[in-house]
Amino acid sequence: MPLDALCLSGVVAELKPILTGAKIDKVHQPGRDEMILALRLGRGNGRLLLSASPNHPRLQMTELSRENPDAPPMFCMLLRKHLMGGRILSVEQPHLERIVELRLEVLDELGDRKERRLILEAMGRRANLVLVDDQGRIVDCLRRVDGDMSAQRQLLPGLFYRLPPAMEKADPTALDGGEWLRRVEQAPGESRVDHWLLDTFGGWSPLVCREIAFRAGGRVDVTFDELGPQGRVRVAEAAEALLNSVKENNFTPTVISIEKRSKDFTFFPAEQYEEAGECTVYPSFSALMDRFYEQRENQERIRQKGQDLIRSVTNARDRTARKLANQQRELEATQDRERLRQFGDIITSNLHTMERGMATLRALDFYDPEGAEVDIKLDPLLTPQQNAAKYYKEYNKAKTAEEMLTIQLEKGRRELDYLNSVLENITLAEGERDLQEIRQELADTGYLRRQIKGRDKGRRLSPKPMEFRSTAGLRISVGKNNMQNDLLTCKQAFKSDIWFHTQKIHGSHVILWTGGAQPDLQSLNEAACLAAWFSQGRESGKVPVDYTQVKYVKKPAGARPGMVVYTTYETAWVTPDESLVKRLRVK
Repeated sequence: MPLDALCLSGVVAELKPILTGAKIDKVHQPGRDEMILALRLGRGNGRLLLSASPNHPRLQMTELSRENPDAPPMFCMLLRKHLMGGRILSVEQPHLERIVELRLEVLDELGDRKERRLILEAMGRRANLVLVDDQGRIVDCLRRVDGDMSAQRQLLPGLFYRLPPAMEKADPTALDGGEWLRRVEQAPGESRVDHWLLDTFGGWSPLVCREIAFRAGGRVDVTFDELGPQGRVRVAEAAEALLNSVKENNFTPTVISIEKRSKDFTFFPAEQYEEAGECTVYPSFSALMDRFYEQRENQERIRQKGQDLIRSVTNARDRTARKLANQQRELEATQDRERLRQFGDIITSNLHTMERGMATLRALDFYDPEGAEVDIKLDPLLTPQQNAAKYYKEYNKAKTAEEMLTIQLEKGRRELDYLNSVLENITLAEGERDLQEIRQELADTGYLRRQIKGRDKGRRLSPKPMEFRSTAGLRISVGKNNMQNDLLTCKQAFKSDIWFHTQKIHGSHVILWTGGAQPDLQSLNEAACLAAWFSQGRESGKVPVDYTQVKYVKKPAGARPGMVVYTTYETAWVTPDESLVKRLRVK
């Protein structure tokens, strides 16, 4: 977990001068586990994010916009009642705890000044956000914890707030150089350095322990026996150096990337990954966490809000896939139909030797190049002529089945392709509006039952594709779902505009608006990069993107939303680039 107690102390040191004295203007709850406090600061406005997500709890100043629900949740309403108009007096972190307390001065219903504490417990799956009154009693919390959930510590309205029980580990910040060396010299020789540090001392993460081991021995999995006496000295020195940077508030917000993907972050430039990792230093922890969590949280938020959509589409997709598999097996069974016709011919040529009631006919197979004999099963209840007719009928049935199954398989493959495209579109959704457009599309295509509520009766959302501007100033539009794709390609774009789409993989329709002129090469390349980024090939190194004028793109009659065919195209191989996407985006 990146945000250990040491790293959190760096975040608190960064936020203290910013938040002290700030006034709370608004309170929002854009997600189930996160709150936004809109603040008036000494030098303008700012927004403080407090996340109690089990996967990434934290607090930070944020520049990212988040969509708020139409109706604020109950905990949000409670915080608005108690905190709006209040002033932040201090920001404190209990020693070596993953907890931050915002001490606030607010006005109660009678206009008297009261003190409140808003406490973020950034402790993984036990993460929580707790509002405490001036008597130390819990007003309420984001997640209530009763006796059935925890016999050791309950968090319920009316109870006195108590800090979690302290872990029975030593405080690494309380040791001086001599004490550090003495502790390290007593460590068992067979123990791995990072494991011993993690088990012995509290407040730091496995990443910090691995870094100390690496700086002392050149490997993260080194043991004390391998280090020897001088290596133990280096362990003590490396640990003391990192802890001194914490005591002196000397933090370097750093993101560690492996294969260009953000893996971790910490408060120092990590050496343990060597050439396999890349360290990127940020000006602040807040800027770092905006960048680090942006994509992760958006995907999680969409999973939460679009769970019903994902479930419905996944069920429909799996059902279609099973149907396709059954039809494919049936089609394969029809491939042997010629043998049925041959059996009918052999029976017909041997009618003079047959009698009613025969169960098997043994006759010369004149279709066999070697002239071997063949045993043909008969129905004893039928005449020889009826047995021959039965085989001819089965042959014709198989022939008709092949024709029908071929049509059904092609239709099923298009259906499966469409459902996979909808699942991809859900991952591109940026908020509730985008999910509503997808719900509307699925209702139109019969996959969801249309839900009509009072004032929403008859109201349809108008699609709003994403807008970008190329470096040369040309407009670029990107569809986030099939409704938007159809709108762009089939209704809005002119025949001379350029259409982009990834080759043979699901992705957005991208339109480069040319105004009838020949676009520059850089704009073409940037539009192709956008098509690559907003597709299933986002994580690939190189992605093939087809592009052509809109006049060569057609929508077949009866095709599902977003499904088109195109001709006379060229292909560009481009690398998806998130920084380019952000730079060209028009907010």
